[in-house]
This record gives sequence, C-alpha cells and structure tokens, in this order.
Amino acid sequence: MTLSKFTLKNIQAGKVENVPDGIFELPEKVLQFGTGVLLRGLPDYFIDKANRQGIFNGRIVVVKSTAGGDATAFEKQDGLYTLCIRGLEDGEAVSKNIICSAISRVLSAKEEWSTISKCAHNPEMQIIISNTTEVGIELVKDDIHHHPPVSYPGKLLAFLYERYKAFDGSAQCGMVIVPTELISDNGKKLEAIVLELAHLNGLEENFIEWLEKYNHFCSSLVDRIVPGKPDAAAQKILQDELGYSDDLITMSEVYSLWAIEGDEKIADVLSFAKADKGVVITQDINLFKELKLRLLNGTHSLTCGVAFLSGIVSVKEAMDNRVISNFVNDLMCNEIAKAIPYNLSGEDAIIFAGKVLDRFRNPSIEHHWINISLNFTSKLEMRIVPVLLRYAELHKTYPENVTLGFAAYLVFMKAVKQEDDIFYGNFNNSNYPIKDPKAKYFYEQWKNYSTQQVVKNVLTNISLWNTDLTTIPGFAEKVTRNVEDILKHGMKEVLNGATIATIESA
Repeated sequence: MTLSKFTLKNIQAGKVENVPDGIFELPEKVLQFGTGVLLRGLPDYFIDKANRQGIFNGRIVVVKSTAGGDATAFEKQDGLYTLCIRGLEDGEAVSKNIICSAISRVLSAKEEWSTISKCAHNPEMQIIISNTTEVGIELVKDDIHHHPPVSYPGKLLAFLYERYKAFDGSAQCGMVIVPTELISDNGKKLEAIVLELAHLNGLEENFIEWLEKYNHFCSSLVDRIVPGKPDAAAQKILQDELGYSDDLITMSEVYSLWAIEGDEKIADVLSFAKADKGVVITQDINLFKELKLRLLNGTHSLTCGVAFLSGIVSVKEAMDNRVISNFVNDLMCNEIAKAIPYNLSGEDAIIFAGKVLDRFRNPSIEHHWINISLNFTSKLEMRIVPVLLRYAELHKTYPENVTLGFAAYLVFMKAVKQEDDIFYGNFNNSNYPIKDPKAKYFYEQWKNYSTQQVVKNVLTNISLWNTDLTTIPGFAEKVTRNVEDILKHGMKEVLNGATIATIESA
C-alpha cells in the first residue's frame, strides 16, 4: 500500500499521526520555491502542525525549480510524506511519526510556469518561502519575461509583478517573503537583488513603489538536522512498522528553530508560528545567530580535531566517550557560553547549550568528524576567534579548552603528502584528506619549519585570523606545548591530562 489521500483510511492507528479531517479542503496560502528535505522537515512541518491545531488553515504550492530530482512521488502520494522525528529532548528519547499534509501540489517551473503564474491571482496567497539550490540568492541578469526566468530572484520578481497586475497594485495583495537559505541577512540580500532586477527589467515606478512598500522580505535563520530518506534497510523496517510505502519518507531530529525577523503585522500573516515554540518572530534574530554560530557550530569546530585525533569517528561516538563528553561540556558551558561577543543572558546561553548537548547525543544522527573538518580554518576564524578574543579581554588569559582545540586543529592540518590538488594528513598510519583552501599553506609550513615556528607563523598570520593571536597573554606558549604533547604522546594522553600534569610538575 502506497501512502496517498485514498489510503489514509487503511493506515493503522497508533503507529503514525494521521491527517485530520478537512485538511484537503484548506486554501493555498503559501508559495514555496524548493522541494528539499529541510523545507519538508522545518517550514512545512510547522505549517502542518498549525493546520492540525486549526491555527493557520492553509496549504503550500511547491515550485520545483531545479532540473534534478523527480516530482513523481509527490504527485503519486498527493503531496503527503511521513516525517519521522527521532532524538533526545531534555535527555528523554523521542520517537514520532507524522503524515505531513501541508503540501497541496508540486509544480515544475520549467513545464508549468503558466500555472505557477496563475497562483499570483489567488487572493488567499500571503507567503513565499524559499530554499533554492539552482542559483540561490545572487544577482543574475535575468529577463523576467522568460518562461520561466532563470534565477530564483527572477522567478520571484516575475511572480510579484504578475500579482501586482492581477490586483491593480492593491496594498492588501503584498506578500511576506521568507528565504531560508543559509546566508546572513538573506531577506535583505534577496530584497536588494529583486529591486535591482526590477530596474534592470525596466519595470514601472508604480510597481517598484508597491514592491518596496507592501511586500516584506524577512531575514530568517533555520536550524534543524534533516537527513532525509533513511538507507534502504532502515526504510524497509520503518515501512513494515507503518504498514505502507512512502518514497518521500523524511528523517528529522527533534530540535527545531525558525527565527524570523518581523513585527506584529508579520506575525499576524505568519500565524502558524503560534503552533510551535520553535518558530520565533522577532525584530532581531542576531541572538539566535550568535547562539547557533558559537555554541553549536563553534563547539563542533573546536572538538573536531580533538575527537578525530583520539580515534573517534562521529559526534555521537564522542558524546559516548566520558573524557571527550566532559571536554565538550566544559568547552561549551564554561568557555564559549561565557564569552560570546553579544549581549545575552547567561541563562539563555546555558539553556541553548543544554539543547545542543541533546542534539550531539542523538543516536539517530550520524555526523562524522572528517566531514565537519571541511573548511576548518575559515570556520575557526568566523566561529571561534571572536570568542577567544572576548574571553581574553574578560579574563586577561586564554581559555584552556579552546587552546587545546586550537592545538588539535594545527596537528590535524599537518599535511604530509600531496596527490594532485588534494593534501593528506596521517593518523594511525592511515591518510585522511584535508579539505581546506589553506591546506597547501600548512603543508609548506610543516615541511619547512619546526613545531614552535609553525605555531608562531600560523598564530601571527593576520590573513588567516584578521588579528595577531600571539597578543593574547600566554596563548601561543600554551598552544605550542599542547601541539608538542599531541605529537609526542598522542591526543588521548593529552586529553586525559596525564601528560600535561607530568610535564608541568617536573
């Protein structure tokens, strides 16, 4: 039995949250550019939840913009898919299966642009959501009269222009546009591009005035791990348990956040936010950016070298290791949380840190440290250096765990060979790729200089860090000792503290 609106009545109660009565009669209120799993696992999930509670009462028209992928499953399953939520919340295991029914239909931009344009004539339409992958939020000199335009901003402008004409520039027909692409100030950047395209296309001033005055581009931040479809073996187990087949089955972690910049008027339109505390509409989303960037991403980055050089493969495995788990907890709660370069309460940081620790311990999510090491240098510069400088400013010294994480990064970046354009490090007699634009720089450093000189050269390299890190009292000396200890005794020994204690007491 395949999941569809005609087979819902045959699905066994108790295994999954079924679709409530009346959902298929709800009007289409949202146009969504993108069919990806993040959208299904986050915005679409929130809208489905709100519909179940009788709050939003609207469905989504999805625009498939890319050539890749296949929309056949959406059509076969009437837009329905099962969201399987797995993980920990406040230390307790969570396992939920929900048949999400927020999607009304999926239309191909290439083949059904006329139908998509007709959606602009729907007075119920209020919201546009995007998570685009074909071009994303960047300016392409696009002709909006193409069928369809090439870029996402071009398609968006064409839709808004069609709506303007359909409703004679009415103030009430303006849209709330919420991009979820993972770039800073995504709403502001999208708005600037759309306005520039409007000028490049020679559109009338009255339209541009309507565009600026009655349409609201809201920057947003999304945070949820949505791996998507499980592997074939896991999918078979799930489908046997549920009693039906689902080609769109989507795995997701428990934690969810969609922070959207907006005022009360925006909140009235995005009424689905009332259904889940994971949707936050606020005038300033920078607090959420900082918490995620520092506590989640920053902790990941600083733990990466420490865990990998300890022979730990995944984040979950690291959290099952008492010593590394203690390192993570101490690093996050006692160093990063207390030195975030943003005005926030200690309570906010600790609450968020607790949620991050639950996410790291999630047995259903496999994050490998070798993948997290991608672009290692730029991640440390963006996520950690501001925290390090703030900590030094507050305490006139260096943070111990940050310093150890930095030393582990330097050892991880010790490239020992080059094949074509790829550089490799070596751990336990096995080579691993160093996927970092600065890999060649580190290869040359380790090849030509002593350990002490390498540390000095790297820490004083302003092009890497936008500052001279040797100005932090004691930081360079401690990093050097840590690097030497890791190379001589191994990461496990250093992490346990036995080697450091022996050397310092000698």
